Amino acid sequence: MRQLRLGVNIDHVATLRQARGTDYPDPVEAALMAQAAGADGITAHLREDRRHIQDEDIHRLLARIDVPLNLEMAVTPEMVALAVDVRPPHVCLVPERREELTTEGGLDVAGNLERVGQACSKLSQVGIRVSLFIDPAMSQLDAALKVGAPCCEIHTGRYCDLSGADQAKELGAIRCFAQDAHQAGLEVHAGHGLTTANVGPIAAVSQLSELNIGHALVARSVFLGMDGAVREMRAAMDAGRTQA
Repeated sequence: MRQLRLGVNIDHVATLRQARGTDYPDPVEAALMAQAAGADGITAHLREDRRHIQDEDIHRLLARIDVPLNLEMAVTPEMVALAVDVRPPHVCLVPERREELTTEGGLDVAGNLERVGQACSKLSQVGIRVSLFIDPAMSQLDAALKVGAPCCEIHTGRYCDLSGADQAKELGAIRCFAQDAHQAGLEVHAGHGLTTANVGPIAAVSQLSELNIGHALVARSVFLGMDGAVREMRAAMDAGRTQA
């Protein structure tokens, strides 16, 4: 069984910086530390309101990190044009509402086929590998296939918020979705809300190739440092993977 890739989201290092309007802590420094600790990629969400990651952060990340950058962004003309200009290796299209604290669900690809399809086409034309952040629903999988994205990322937030039988049911839905998406030819990732306490069953889903994790890692790094937090998460992922 192949090892799961770990993408480390460094958004909330930038959140702490923006809270005081200083130039520290630097999310690029955090990315370099995560990379040194074994991260396979770095994820950053450039929001329309620029509440944490800034445009300059994206430029500096592309110039300095040696692992792939996964740029999360809304499906808007501004963001698509920016991505086409800076050309990160990976883009993940996500839903975005100005008033939300964090992403609250998957992208409704089925309800926005034309808009998402146009974005996928423009990004793919310049060599960017596109992923769609979607809920584990068959309607969204069918839509993802229609717009031609090569990857999807399963939204695991609902799984993380539930417990007991409800969580087990959601995990079952994720497993079925991952199997169907993989069989349909998509590369399948997952993320949102994952911690060392709940990542094991997700890591055990054999069709998954990558997990993207941010808030829990940044929070844990307050106590362990980024190196310790990344290594701890990697160990939890690897332990879960052995159950696949």
